[in-house]
Amino acid sequence: MKRIIALFLMSVVLCQAQDYEFPPGFLFGVASASYQVEGAWNTSDKTESIWDYLTHTNPSVILDNSNGDIACDTYSKTDIDVELLKNLGVDTYRFSLSWPRILPNGYNDYIDQDGVSYYNKLIDSLLANGITPVVTIFHWELPQSLQEIGNGWLNRDTVDVFVDYADVVFSLFGDRVTTWITFNEPHIFCEFGYSKARMAPLMNLDGIGGYECAHNLLLANGRTYRLYNEKYREIQQGRVGITLDAAWYEPGSDSEDDVLAAERSMQMLLGWVAHPIYSETGNYPAVMRERVDAMSEAEGYQTSRLPYFTDEEVEIIKGSADFFGLNHYTTELCAAADSFDSEPSFEADSGANCYFSDNWETTGASQFRVVPWGFRKLLNWIKSEYNNPEVIITENGYGDNTGDLHDCRRIYFYNAYLSELLKAITEDGCNVSGYHAWTFMDNFEWASGYTIKFGLYNVDFNDPDRPRTAKMSAYNYKNIIQTRKVDWSYTPEGFEACEWE
Repeated sequence: MKRIIALFLMSVVLCQAQDYEFPPGFLFGVASASYQVEGAWNTSDKTESIWDYLTHTNPSVILDNSNGDIACDTYSKTDIDVELLKNLGVDTYRFSLSWPRILPNGYNDYIDQDGVSYYNKLIDSLLANGITPVVTIFHWELPQSLQEIGNGWLNRDTVDVFVDYADVVFSLFGDRVTTWITFNEPHIFCEFGYSKARMAPLMNLDGIGGYECAHNLLLANGRTYRLYNEKYREIQQGRVGITLDAAWYEPGSDSEDDVLAAERSMQMLLGWVAHPIYSETGNYPAVMRERVDAMSEAEGYQTSRLPYFTDEEVEIIKGSADFFGLNHYTTELCAAADSFDSEPSFEADSGANCYFSDNWETTGASQFRVVPWGFRKLLNWIKSEYNNPEVIITENGYGDNTGDLHDCRRIYFYNAYLSELLKAITEDGCNVSGYHAWTFMDNFEWASGYTIKFGLYNVDFNDPDRPRTAKMSAYNYKNIIQTRKVDWSYTPEGFEACEWE
């Protein structure tokens, strides 16, 4: 019976995928991040980022004790990689800038021209091949010197230094780059880097560090956006947004407590950064402010662990994005959980215990499951909560542990998630204008090292030349781009057909 139901559901998805096409003007791309792919960690005057420092001094934090010293070596392979992108047929390529490659001291007192030349070549080559660059200013590569001077993003002075850095890159590249992303995933970067000690800079200030870090990132985002408006927008005619990560949080049961726990998780995990920028009122979500204030008082703190914005800061941050960048990988079920250890933590503040259903397909990444319907629900929540902003999917993808070229589960993931995206656009009216697959090629996946492969292209990390080979999913994605729809029956030449059961 289960098999019959599964086949029936698949036939429904097939019919819907064939009925819908992506609208005119919808842009397809792939994404990457500087530390994960560039290599050349000490070329020219480049200094260490917090990730260079972490992997060099504490390699055991990385699952396979690896680092990004060479990674995919995209620093020396611009021509090869742009040719691959051109052949893939993408409209856009999202990549990030390495702060210490451009400003080795972290400050704007010295610009490394070799670093600038690398990004100029990449941008110019993309444009010459009809590919629009989508550039992330900060994808977790804080100069290590700034971390050492004042604890990095826990220091309000880093806001000023970041705005100066953004000013430099707008002036250097803004004549050709018209889509900017200030920060990638503030929630992940701040919570895992400054609260949980799971990622660089490996600080363990649970229930405090993540809030301080995100507070300063929000201020930096607001001030950078205002800088662009005042100094560059009229001339460069670009757009500035931010990328936020979000799972969909589904109630674990129909009980009122679980429904509230799931909504609270949406407000406190996505709304933490989204609400101050995209809501009509600005500032942190009311439920987040109320809970953290109350928990802080009960714990004996004189002031809330969640910092306060001034009225002026609320206005600077509110509306400080021209689009909503969204990274989405998974869905979770949430149940109410009022009983936690006495130590402060984000989990205790949220009052929710979120988990996976045993029935959901696993992936090579233990923190992700394949739950396509959650994608559509998430997009509709954003539409309802923030008045249907323009959303650009800046990351969405599937990781395995093999890197196999015949990657049917990755194809299933993309077909299923893109089918849900089509329904969100066509049936629900969600304002989504573009999609970036994560990722262009297998790379260094942060704390997982090279043990997880998300790429459309396989990279042989045992070969010094780092050759790239297209997986079956690359051909499938190319077909989606060309036809503007999902075709479950498509099989590229030279590959055995996938079986969808």
